[in-house]
Amino acid sequence: MLLIEDGLLEKTFIADFMMKRLFYISLFLCITILGKASPITGLLERIDKGALHKFIIEQKNAPCDYFELDQKGNKVVVRGNNYVSIATGINWYLKYYAGIHLSWNCMHADLPDVLPAVPVPERHETQLKYRFDFNYCTYSYTMAFWDWKRWEQEIDWMALHGINLPLSIVGTGTVWRNVLLKLGYTRDEIDKFIAGPAFQAWWLMNNLEGWGGPNPDSWYENQEKLQKRILQRMREFGIRPVLPGYSGMVPNNAHDKLGLDVANPGKWCGYRRPAFLQPTDKNFERIASLYYKEMTKLYGKADFYSMDPFHEGGSVAGVDLDAAGKAIWKAMKQANPKAVWVAQAWQNCPYPQMINGLPAGDMIVLDLFSESRPQWGEPNSTWYRKDGFGKHDWLYCMLLNYGGNVGLHGKMAHVIDGFYKASESRFGNILKGVGMTMEGTENNPVMYELLCELPWRSNRFTKDEWLANYVKARYGKANKQVLAAWTLLSNTIYNCPVESTQQGTHESILCARPSLKAYQVSSWSEMKDYYNPADIIKAADLLLKAADEFRGNDNFAYDAVDIVRQAVAEKGRLLYPVVVRAYLSGDRSLFQIASTRFMELFSLQDRLLATRSEFRVGTWIQRARNMGVTPQEKDWYEWNARVQITTWGNREAADNGGLRDYAHKEWNGLMKDFYAMRWKAYFEYLDAKMRGETPAEIDFYALEEAWTLQHNYYPQNPEGDALEVAQKVMYELNK
Repeated sequence: MLLIEDGLLEKTFIADFMMKRLFYISLFLCITILGKASPITGLLERIDKGALHKFIIEQKNAPCDYFELDQKGNKVVVRGNNYVSIATGINWYLKYYAGIHLSWNCMHADLPDVLPAVPVPERHETQLKYRFDFNYCTYSYTMAFWDWKRWEQEIDWMALHGINLPLSIVGTGTVWRNVLLKLGYTRDEIDKFIAGPAFQAWWLMNNLEGWGGPNPDSWYENQEKLQKRILQRMREFGIRPVLPGYSGMVPNNAHDKLGLDVANPGKWCGYRRPAFLQPTDKNFERIASLYYKEMTKLYGKADFYSMDPFHEGGSVAGVDLDAAGKAIWKAMKQANPKAVWVAQAWQNCPYPQMINGLPAGDMIVLDLFSESRPQWGEPNSTWYRKDGFGKHDWLYCMLLNYGGNVGLHGKMAHVIDGFYKASESRFGNILKGVGMTMEGTENNPVMYELLCELPWRSNRFTKDEWLANYVKARYGKANKQVLAAWTLLSNTIYNCPVESTQQGTHESILCARPSLKAYQVSSWSEMKDYYNPADIIKAADLLLKAADEFRGNDNFAYDAVDIVRQAVAEKGRLLYPVVVRAYLSGDRSLFQIASTRFMELFSLQDRLLATRSEFRVGTWIQRARNMGVTPQEKDWYEWNARVQITTWGNREAADNGGLRDYAHKEWNGLMKDFYAMRWKAYFEYLDAKMRGETPAEIDFYALEEAWTLQHNYYPQNPEGDALEVAQKVMYELNK
């Protein structure tokens, strides 16, 4: 008996020892993963070298995404269920405890030796599974020429803001090139199909072919390498990329070239759209399979694929939409049985007939413009869908920015209220998250910060209480002038009416193509006056009164330049009617005074914007040129960059298609050499008419195209002290 008992004791001891050993090994591995090997390590060290040692990072499983802030000794504890949740917690701590706001204008910080303590543990959790990022257009209007260094910063920003489901389209051109080569297309034919770097979005959304191309071999190679690095880093964080899936797109000549049964979606703004492969064609499954094989070979399988057939007015004539939806869905499922279709809700798409027959759980619909034209079932919307998206999951999205245009804008209070209204509606049970679906980024940080916080705030809140905390987080502190400035902005330019459908910022008259009836800049802005321009000028004055107290704060300097820039634009809107009235009344003296004053605004704006690299056209152009390997490639990239932000397309697309100035920018260099050039020519034309002459009509497109063909150098480094220049500009503005 004793021998048996001794044996049992020995076995029990050994088992206990092995369990303890496994526990400590697991603990060690966990610490190693979270300490030295995790993406959190790299993230913290990129924020501030040595930052890792000031935090204790803990990962614990949970039924939903959460983060906790706590304190152990002199170290801050950030706890979460995954890397993205932990990164979100780090950002929350930095904002609301340390007064450090990491933003596009500055992703670095100087952390104190001992971090401010977390006196009481704080926990935030969300039942919303997805936080989406990007629009196809974002990749063209902002990211067309990004390198890995810039992308690394963006992925850090995404993780810090809780993003776990981003669209990721870099390198898709390589997939298509490989597919088309296997289908028998020549390189010349492929060049006529795949768009250039600045126009990839509209090619991938089935809107056009070839514009901006042809692309050199180096472009395909570099984009492929870049995408692999992007995806690797995303996946390290646990961020799940949405890759472009197969939507039925084939080259317009696919019928003649391959004998395929195709439908013609028509034209988009003067450009011929790619053809749509009929789902009944026996080749649909074959070509889709080939596409997914190439995509998987290059970039791995994805659990989410983006497809948007018939985007923005593409004709569906002759297409069985139910069959088309099922064919697209089936091809995706054959590539990955776990995959989910991500679709953009824009205008009529996705057509109910296309998605109603698909299983629940296999689709996520991005309600792309939730803040202004929701389609989730809001009865007051101009794009009202009685049944929303049916049984399919959907995300509450904010579009906010169109064309990458520069300008303050938003529906601050309504974004909050609209989110809660959607959550509490009969469609709230299939609301699975939020999304940033801007056409251009690196602007309006206040609005994106607000949207990203919505899933993590369990209690309903007001615009005013949130804004007060935001201002303190953004600048590390606040005073009466700064709070007054932001309160004024939030009640005016950031208080666009709920019913407004205007597409982004209240566009600057300075950027408009000149006429006696100039108002909006882009063709589809739908803008209407909803605030007093004088209030924005007043807000700029208030902010600058605090300049000395906030000197050295990069966020304050960025905002000061941006808000003063808006004030200059507002001054232009106030001056323009004076110029028009002077001309129409024949008062040449007043015309000369008013037009001269109007032209002076371009110099003021150009000087102001030169103080920040974010507002310099040189930054955009130099990024483009840096992509080139040869001088010829550099020039070609530069042409892509210049065209997109001005004419956008050829004469037909620019003027008759309405695309000119769609992506206009209030940027240093552009103000002086492009927009001022147009207004100067126009005022000289009007002056000549006032003198009784008959001047030739101005061919604006010819003037604009000439600028796109130039290669004059524009610097990208900032010039001058931002706050000093902003103060001088405001002094001149108020004279």
